[in-house]
Amino acid sequence: MFNSVKQLLLSHFLPLMGNCSRRGAISYDSSDQTALYIRMLGACVIFKQLFSRDVRVRSQVGFEPERRGSHPYLGVDFRTLHSRAESAGSIPARRIRRLFSFQRHLLSSRLLRGAPHLNPLHILDEDYCGQAKCMLEKVGSWNFDIFLFDRLTNGNSLVFLTFHLLSQYGLIELFQLDMVKVRRFLVLVQEDYHNQNPYHNAVHAADVTQAMHCYLREPKLAQSLTSFDILLGLLAAATHDLDHPGVNQPFLIKTNHYLAALYRNTSVLENHHWRSAVGLLRETELFSHLPAEDSLSIERQLGSLILATDISRQNEYLSRFRTHLDENDLNLGNASHRHFVLQMALKCADICNPCRPWELSKQWSEKVTEEFFHQGDIEKKLKLEISPLCDSEANTIASVQIGFMTYVVEPLFAEWARFSDTRLSQTMLGHLGLNKASWSTMEPEASGSSEDGESDPARSSEEPSSRALTQGSPES
Repeated sequence: MFNSVKQLLLSHFLPLMGNCSRRGAISYDSSDQTALYIRMLGACVIFKQLFSRDVRVRSQVGFEPERRGSHPYLGVDFRTLHSRAESAGSIPARRIRRLFSFQRHLLSSRLLRGAPHLNPLHILDEDYCGQAKCMLEKVGSWNFDIFLFDRLTNGNSLVFLTFHLLSQYGLIELFQLDMVKVRRFLVLVQEDYHNQNPYHNAVHAADVTQAMHCYLREPKLAQSLTSFDILLGLLAAATHDLDHPGVNQPFLIKTNHYLAALYRNTSVLENHHWRSAVGLLRETELFSHLPAEDSLSIERQLGSLILATDISRQNEYLSRFRTHLDENDLNLGNASHRHFVLQMALKCADICNPCRPWELSKQWSEKVTEEFFHQGDIEKKLKLEISPLCDSEANTIASVQIGFMTYVVEPLFAEWARFSDTRLSQTMLGHLGLNKASWSTMEPEASGSSEDGESDPARSSEEPSSRALTQGSPES
């Protein structure tokens, strides 16, 4: 019996893998040994549960000792870094929840394939999916509640939203994409996000994709962007943080992580996100029907967009954007200029949380700060220097958010408003001002010192610099 099942599995999955060989944390094409597609711990959905049963064995198989250097704490498994231990009593409840959600998952899958309802008696399931459909009708609204949408889609917000947008823009038909391959690609993308991360998870990717859609509909962009630009923008938004470990680049560098060595301490996470996305594109053969030159062009430009989200290069992109606006020489009829605007749009979408309505912005602020402070706790435990903004004893949610808004978000969105002076831009700046004021009321010391008009030398020395914020920001 076991042999027959094993033979069936091999016959089903080997053709899908093709020449792709897997070595734990690394996937590569055996026909091109120089092309590494790094996928951290658990690239295949099918083997994730098997991998999670024994983290230590998996780490030993996936990471050669020489890559770890001489530091014993490099055995930290990023897939369990933010996970919380469940008590024995919570297991039955979890199983019950999974049973209740199973029918909804099946119904969601059928709807995604365009299949009709098989059982009209699933009233609750239909109600959930009906509400999700209603929300998608307003997917262009800046008040779109991605948390509610994720609950209504049973945790499949990234798959549903991205698939809907690809269909809405007519990209599936225009580029003759195989719907089965599209769905498989999106499912793999969603599964490669670490849902145990408080912030850098699939819901964040879905939120960025929805924001990107809002920017693509702005008059200047809608009138100039090609279908190819829109396809790139949506794919980049959906994959921009793919396989994010829940720690920032400085953490990877000071722990001598092999990714930091591989990418020479430069845009480490962004390079990893890009290579992971390329690996999934090739694994699913999403663009295999296109000429090889076109597929390579998509991969290169996708990488250019994702690499632009490196927050440590914020000033570089912002200065270039400001220069273009000052000289009024942006020509959206020029392909390179359109691509640059796409880069700026993705950068805005990536850090737009402070520009959302307070009810949504506050949730994101709490989640990103939780991820920050958890990294700080790990650094304390390992006796490492604590990264900026990651020390829960020296920072509060309010202080982190006020600094991030002041030094990073406001300058970027002020320039975006110069480029696209629309109702949406003014709405975002309005929310940003209100949210900053709300956080200020939670920082009595900051508001008190500003009212007195006196500068405290001790306090001013603790003010976070723009450089520190960009290096320690959630996107680094």
